[in-house]
Amino acid sequence: MTALTDRESCGGVVIGATLPGYRACVPTTIPARDGYELSADVTEVGSTWVVINAAMATKCSFYGPLAAHLNERGFSTVTWDYRGIGGSAPASLRGFEASVSDWVFHDMAGVVDWAADRARHVALIGHSIGGQVVGLLDNAARMAGLVTVAAQSGHWRRQGDGQRLPVLLHSYITLPVLAHALGYAPWSKFAAGEDLPKGAALEWARWCRDRKYVLGDDRLPLERYAAFQAPVLAYAMTDDTWGTPASVDAMMSAYPNLERRDRSPADLGMDRIGHVGAFRPEAVTLWDEIADWIEQVAR
Repeated sequence: MTALTDRESCGGVVIGATLPGYRACVPTTIPARDGYELSADVTEVGSTWVVINAAMATKCSFYGPLAAHLNERGFSTVTWDYRGIGGSAPASLRGFEASVSDWVFHDMAGVVDWAADRARHVALIGHSIGGQVVGLLDNAARMAGLVTVAAQSGHWRRQGDGQRLPVLLHSYITLPVLAHALGYAPWSKFAAGEDLPKGAALEWARWCRDRKYVLGDDRLPLERYAAFQAPVLAYAMTDDTWGTPASVDAMMSAYPNLERRDRSPADLGMDRIGHVGAFRPEAVTLWDEIADWIEQVAR
């Protein structure tokens, strides 16, 4: 394969470095375990593959800058959309059947299988819900490591200043009422992000009403968290009013072999990080820290 320079990735990111053996980012369809076709952006660089799991209601293209930087560090990457989100959504969400459990047991598990079939090592980066639920997977043994960013307990009482009342209202009123009335949840009307399938909105709202969040849902195979043997690096951002360090501790304590790190805007040379800023190009210091850790666990 020839080296490519200054190419535009699927996420709209221009890569300025020359990467020997580099393959252009390819829009790809990855089958979920039940056969549903998931939209993904795939870039093959090296034998270690990094799967990036998105936050709730977030398109995979948001993670294009991070994926491009990891490519420059020699990692192959997969960014992908949950069913009902972005490129994996139907023309209309009204009546479309998809839950967060579907995202985990069909979509996420299928993407991990797909990457692991092609890789020497597979690592995951999970943002918010994309890191919260990895411990439920039945193919965790195929992972070399997991990095989570702002993967917090979503219970409304655990939110930071200014967020408890909004999360309380969304959990008990906005999400369930509108999901039942419209057949989907118009989340884009209330927050930055995509609209949600009815089932995903209802399941998420139910978890947010439970003091233990996901860990209180006994319909899930919660015993898999304790059996998760891959090393886990969990980040919290000190100015994140959703994923506060305390709320991240409440969720990530379910994972054994856990390393916790807090990062402030000053640590990363940023004015603000919040819940999503760790994936903006200004956070490159954090990206290199994550890449260094993956290099260590994927040896």
